[in-house]
Amino acid sequence: MPFSALIFDMDGLLVDSEPLWYEVEVAMIEKHGYTYTDDVRDSAIGLRVDEFSQIVYKHYPKVAESPAKIAQLVLKGMTSLPAEKIKARPGAEDIIRYAAEQNIPRAIASSSTQAIIEHFVKMLGWDELIPLRYSAEFMEKGKPAPDIYLHTAEQLGFAPEKCLALEDSIAGTLAALAAGMTCYTVPDLSHSKLSDFDGINDDLFDDLHDVLDTIKMKGFFA
Repeated sequence: MPFSALIFDMDGLLVDSEPLWYEVEVAMIEKHGYTYTDDVRDSAIGLRVDEFSQIVYKHYPKVAESPAKIAQLVLKGMTSLPAEKIKARPGAEDIIRYAAEQNIPRAIASSSTQAIIEHFVKMLGWDELIPLRYSAEFMEKGKPAPDIYLHTAEQLGFAPEKCLALEDSIAGTLAALAAGMTCYTVPDLSHSKLSDFDGINDDLFDDLHDVLDTIKMKGFFA
């Protein structure tokens, strides 16, 4: 089935940022004497910053006086990271440049705030390569709800079923599939394992090099 547009998640898919989120989160939470448990972290992977902040506030109320303040601390921490820590995931540069060279309509649809999306894209030099970038912070519901993917498809001017979504997380994969898109998932094994996607999505890939090879081989955007 040919597609008309390519939609990228960002964190854990294009950018190796999940370890950075974890670094910022641990520093913020554990300075108050808490232990940041895997259960709490796992429950927040792929969610919007405001939703993550509500989870943190529920479990670690001493971190800040409100979820909104926690969100501010996260934003400050993420945008203060040195440029050398912000790295692309394997194959990200190649698939982005391929999409640009082939004039494939493309966009980012991320759970991150717009400020963090813009910061990472700028640090990696992708401003012109991915000109359309959308944040779930402006949607009624974040991933795993389909809102951000439906919005992005509308902005690109294509029906959801004509869009190929690329994701790394369970929440993101569920969101893309709920929107009616085909989703190719490249699990970020820093926070998940392949078996987590059993019964959710069979289209799993080792990295974005494999995704690009498949796109070329099947002539999806020819």
